Amino acid sequence: MSAQDTIRQTVTGNPVVLFMKGSAQFPQCGFSARAVQILVACGREDFVTVDVLADPEIRQGIKDYSSWPTIPQLYVNGEFLGGSDIMFEMFQSGELQKLLGQE
Repeated sequence: MSAQDTIRQTVTGNPVVLFMKGSAQFPQCGFSARAVQILVACGREDFVTVDVLADPEIRQGIKDYSSWPTIPQLYVNGEFLGGSDIMFEMFQSGELQKLLGQE
């Protein structure tokens, strides 16, 4: 299975997916840590994380898949939402909580 197939399967097979550096328990960059904190603050702890540092093909593949150059990347119900800055803006406005069903 190609990296693109793996990414597509992960994104479409899980309601909330965060491609990040490290894991939810041990983020390896500040932006990834912030993204995890935002999801937890929204009441979601049942999200799937993919550590892009563990596989260079996935690390590049997710950038190609979304046409977005940075990590982390959040997907909700198969749709790409953005990185930690966009997540924070959506959290502040309440939009992210609505999308996650945690109003």
